[in-house]
Amino acid sequence: MENYEPIFKITPEILTATYEIAADLERIDIIREKTLTPQLRKENRIKTIHSSLWIEANSLTLEQVADIVDGKQVIGPAKDILEVKNAIVAYDELLDCNPYDGKDLLRQHGLLMKDLVDNAGRYRNAGVGVFDGNVPIHVAPPHSQIPVLMGQLLNWAKIAKLPQVVKSCIFHYEFEFIHPFMDGNGRMGRMWQTLLLYQENPIFAWLPIETIVAHNQQEYYRAIRRSTYHNDSGIFAAFMLSAIKQATAEFKEKYNRGEIKSETDKNAGVNAGVNAGVKLTETQKKILSLIETDNTVSQAEIAKKLKVNESTIYRNIEKMKLLKVLSRVGSDKSGQWIIKN
Repeated sequence: MENYEPIFKITPEILTATYEIAADLERIDIIREKTLTPQLRKENRIKTIHSSLWIEANSLTLEQVADIVDGKQVIGPAKDILEVKNAIVAYDELLDCNPYDGKDLLRQHGLLMKDLVDNAGRYRNAGVGVFDGNVPIHVAPPHSQIPVLMGQLLNWAKIAKLPQVVKSCIFHYEFEFIHPFMDGNGRMGRMWQTLLLYQENPIFAWLPIETIVAHNQQEYYRAIRRSTYHNDSGIFAAFMLSAIKQATAEFKEKYNRGEIKSETDKNAGVNAGVNAGVKLTETQKKILSLIETDNTVSQAEIAKKLKVNESTIYRNIEKMKLLKVLSRVGSDKSGQWIIKN
């Protein structure tokens, strides 16, 4: 197989961002040793799905996406709801994929675009272009070349001697340039970059990079256009590295401010009760652990998760209120729990 050689310049901007990301990752790895909570990953997954689909004009809100993830019914356009359901399945499978395997790539596209397009899971069989109104911005390579080009690109991603964060950005642009599918190229390119980043450091599964991209959507598209115009994928790489840098920096700062909790921190409320001389039952400890994960969780949701009657949860919560271990601020519907130290 011939080599695929993307054209790019490694600028001081790219080097600086790469070093800064590495420094943030070193600090985050120390945090990760405490084992971050599954709830945090779930929240990031919801943000990622919402952001990636919002870029593609999906109308559902973050709250509606969260409801679909939780198995609740929502009211909205059938196509938008299906896009979310497909994305949930695709992202659930993503981290088990080989980022250098074309079969895995096609399978993920099949999951992501199931019942949305006729050729889900298959490379395009027609020519495509990207237009700004009636003006062609980019005419993609002929469809007959797609299998070879994608095989070469995946092989390049596997063997290229570059920092993985830089390589993932270059891959993302080249993927969009080839435009291998009739539809879903944007969301697939962003998803596959996440997978490539995950190979470098699993912490990337916790970082809402796509949310930052969504907040800078016009700059994202502009970076793609400029890379195409100047024949330099490094321009797009610099943009994406700035988004990754923002994600790692924000994650680190949120942890330092106590807004992100680890499994070690997660038991703080239980430990506080024990340290204060309060003896908690196993059910009460489980309730506090759930509340540490989500301080807005309802008593009905706690009962469902612990598989006990709601009345049991009510009695235990009232007991912990009397013991001054737990309190609630606000209404039952929109308030939040406070675990007292």
